[in-house]
Amino acid sequence: MWNIFRSRRGEQQELASTRAQVDRTGEHRVARSKLVHIVDSVPALDDHVGPLVMVQVLDGFLDAGNASALAAQHLVDASTSAPVVATFDVDAFHDYRARRPPVTFARDHYEDYETPRLVVRLLRDTGGTPYLLLHGPEPDNRWEAFARAVRDVVERFGVDKVISLGSVPMAVPHTRPLTLTHHANNPELVTVESPWSGELRVPSSAQVLVELRLKDWGRDAQGFVAHIPHYLAQLDYPHASVALLEQVELAGRLTIDLTDLRAEADSRDAEITSYLEGNAEVAEVVHALERQYDAFQRSEDSGSNLLAPNQPLPTGEELGREFERFLAGLDDGPRRADDGPADDKPDESGEPGDGGDDSEGPAR
Repeated sequence: MWNIFRSRRGEQQELASTRAQVDRTGEHRVARSKLVHIVDSVPALDDHVGPLVMVQVLDGFLDAGNASALAAQHLVDASTSAPVVATFDVDAFHDYRARRPPVTFARDHYEDYETPRLVVRLLRDTGGTPYLLLHGPEPDNRWEAFARAVRDVVERFGVDKVISLGSVPMAVPHTRPLTLTHHANNPELVTVESPWSGELRVPSSAQVLVELRLKDWGRDAQGFVAHIPHYLAQLDYPHASVALLEQVELAGRLTIDLTDLRAEADSRDAEITSYLEGNAEVAEVVHALERQYDAFQRSEDSGSNLLAPNQPLPTGEELGREFERFLAGLDDGPRRADDGPADDKPDESGEPGDGGDDSEGPAR
C-alpha cells in the first residue's frame, strides 16, 4: 500500500512538473497561461481575412526621447477605436516598490491612483485594416511567463508577425538624418544593412526575449531601434517616433496618418534650433558632433561605431546640463498610451467596461 501511495504521489508530482514546463518546440502545450485575460469574441478579427500584425511597445527600457511611448500614443489616438482585447495580470509582473504608481493627495485624502496596465488593443489604420498594439510597463520579472502569455495572444488572434519598437541614445547630432537599427528573428525580414559590423553584448529586455521565444515557436518577429541624439534623450523627440512608425507601415503593410506627429516633430526641431541660436557653447558641441558624424560617414573603417566615438566629446549628461533651462520650459512627457480611453478600463474580472461600440464581446 505504501509503495502504491508513493507511486501515485510521484505521478502527481510528475504531472505537476510537466504542467509547469514550457515546450519550446511548439509540438504540444499542456496548459494555457493564466497570466493573460483574452476577450472571448472579437468579430472584427474573426471576420478578418489577411495577415495580422501586433506592434509591441513596453515602457521602461530602450525608450530614449520617449520615441516608442509617443509612437504608441499616436497609434491609439489615430485609430477610430481602441478596445482592449487582452489584459495581462500586472500584479504577476510589476515590481511596485521599484516603480511606484503615482497617486494624488487632495488636501486630506488620496485619490486617482494610477493602476499600471499591460494590455493589447485592437486598432485600425487609415484604410480600416485591423492590427494589435501590446503596450504598457515592461515586466520586472517572470519574463519567460510573460513571453508564454504573449504567445497565447498571438495564437488566439492568429498574429502573423510581432513588431517591436525601441530607441537608444547615441553620439549623433540631431541635424543629420536619423538612423535606425533593424533586427528580426528571421533573416529574410531584415532588408536593410546593419550599421554594426560585429557583435555587441548589451542588456536584454522583455521585448528581446519575446522575439527570441517567438523564433523557438516558429513565429516571425522584427523590430526597429531609433538612434536618438544623446543630449536629447530626456526630451520628447517625436522625429524618432515618425521614423519608427514609417517602418511599422512598411513591415506591417499598414497606412498610418502621421500628419499630427510630423507637426509635433517640426515644432520640437524649431524649439531646439531656437535654443541653439542663443547658446553658442552648446551649438559648438553640436557642430563638433556633426564633424564627427560626417567623418564617420566618409570613413572606410567599418569597425568604427557611434557608440564608441574616437574623438573626445562632452557626454550626454554634460550636454543635458547645458540644456537644463531649455528642458524646463518644455512639456513633461507624453500621455501614456496605456491610460487609454476612460470607458475601456477593465473591471475586476479584467473585462473592458461598457464602452459602447468599443466593447468587442464577453471575456473568458
